[in-house]
Amino acid sequence: METKGKTKGNERKFYLSEFSYFDGEYDVTFNILDVDFDRQTITVVISRCGKITQDTFDLLRNSKGNLYFEYGRFYENKISINDFEEVL
Repeated sequence: METKGKTKGNERKFYLSEFSYFDGEYDVTFNILDVDFDRQTITVVISRCGKITQDTFDLLRNSKGNLYFEYGRFYENKISINDFEEVL
């Protein structure tokens, strides 16, 4: 199952694309399961300190028009979907 979406006129595959960052305590890895452009949501699998969870976030748009979602206890981390890389 592949999910395709359009950003800035370019077709791009998002399914299982990956993004990792260090939250100050642990490495956190996100894998995209679904991007729903109609509902403006993104569903990701989150791997953090040995635990795997799944969550759906609202997609927001920054001043440059890039899509991102907010993550963290107080939603302080802005994670752009353009930062995700396709995993081979």
